[in-house]
Formats: sequence, C-alpha cells, structure tokens
Amino acid sequence: MFRRKYLAAALVVASSLALPQSNAAIGTPNRIISLSPSATEDLFAIGAGSQVIAVDQYSNYPANAPTSKLDSFSPNVEAIAAYKPDLVVLNADAMKASAVKAALKKLKIKVYVEKAPSNIKGAYSEIQALGRLTGHSAAANTLVADMQVKIQKAIHSGRKVKDLTFFHELDNTLYSVTSKTFIGHVYSDFGFTNVADAADTADSGGYPQLTSEYILKANPKVIFLSDNEPVANVAARAGWSSVSAVAHHKVITLPDDIPSRWGPRLVNFYQFVATSVASLK
Repeated sequence: MFRRKYLAAALVVASSLALPQSNAAIGTPNRIISLSPSATEDLFAIGAGSQVIAVDQYSNYPANAPTSKLDSFSPNVEAIAAYKPDLVVLNADAMKASAVKAALKKLKIKVYVEKAPSNIKGAYSEIQALGRLTGHSAAANTLVADMQVKIQKAIHSGRKVKDLTFFHELDNTLYSVTSKTFIGHVYSDFGFTNVADAADTADSGGYPQLTSEYILKANPKVIFLSDNEPVANVAARAGWSSVSAVAHHKVITLPDDIPSRWGPRLVNFYQFVATSVASLK
C-alpha cells in the first residue's frame, strides 16, 4: 500500500478529454466524483466543491468533502456509476485505469485522467485544467497566482541555508525519492542535495529503496520523515547515531499527507521545509 500510495500520489498532467475552449462545449459538470485526494483539494479550493457528490476513501481534506467507500486505487465501475456522475476524476496509477476509463465512457460518463505531476508546473496545470472543466477558470488562475507568490517567498527563505544534504524517508524500510520525482523536486527548488539521487538507477520511477549502509556513507545533514516513524526509533537504528542529522538533532517529522499532495496545500509543504531548515541553523 505504501508504494502505491506514494507512486500514485507522489508524483505532466494527463487527461482523457481534449480540454474545450469553454465549458459550454461539454456542459458544466454538477455531479463530480473525485478519485484523487489531490484533485479533491483542488476542486474545493477553486470553488467547485458544491459540484462534488463523492470522493474516494483517502480524500480527507477538506473536512467537508463527501468521503465515500469508493476506492481510488482499485476503482469499481458499478459502484462509481451508481452515483450517476457526469464527470469522474480518475488517477492514472489506479489499477486497470485504462479499462475503468473505457467502461465509464461506454456508460456515457466523462472521465478526466490525472497523472502525478513531476514538478510544480504540472501541479499548476492540473489546477487550471480542473478549473476549465468545472467552470471555475478564473478562481483556478487566482489560486495558482497566489500559490506562486507564497511558494517563491518560501523558497527564498529556505535558500539561505547552504550546502544542505538530506534524506527523505517514505517508510522505515528506507524507500526514498530522487530529485526527478514530484516530492524530490520540492527540495531541489531550495537547492538542497538529495542523497538518494546517486541511487537513481535502482528504481526507474525515482523511488529507490536504500540501505542502512548507504545512508551511513551518505551521512545526510537533515532527515525528513514522511512515515510517522518516531525520531527515537531513527536514532536507535544500528550505526545511525553517527549520522550527522541524528547526531545534531536534525531529524524532522513532516506533516501528514502534505508531502504527497500536489494541490493547494503544496504551499504548506514549501513553507514547512523553509521554516524547519531555518530553525536548524
């Protein structure tokens, strides 16, 4: 589940629709199902929340999102169709996504297939694409402009910390992210050096599983935990007390969900990283 969650999440927007010049061309959807936590956040942030009738079981933000038992990783066509949606946002990394898309289209249900963006421009593009599809282009453009300002401010603040090497931990089996992933790209914007990049060939998708020996040799100055692993457990790992990040108390626990979402709370991720590293000076 861990890899599926992050590979689907963590990480060029694809659509099964040719986006129209105006929403009038297809009619504005009023019964939307979102099978992507990031898309759910986007839809509510641009003012399309009232058009959303159901979201998948992992869409836990915002609090008023109509969460259902719909599975975003293994979509059930019959369960989706029972809601009588006029637009379904489907994750490209879902199981049998192509078959699900084809089945829904056969039922005359429009489908927008999203793919985890590889960088922040892709995240912006997805927000704007959803804005066009739902009749909220102006709000989507405003949201993107606001995010750009806040993120640039965070990057400027975080870049004051020089020569920072880091390890981003996805789970305690030491899966990580390289700079070519969406999560890794965030750190790259700050100019930080990712110790996982040297292991890039270990996983073509940018999510290599490292070893303890690898981490000890890389000796990162900061460790970011996105798996809720207790910091005490990290320090107790064999040999890790000598790792710079552990020895100097620079192991940072990231907020839940935010590192794996590419919606409006991406701003929070940038701000958290900037604030965290600034406090470690």
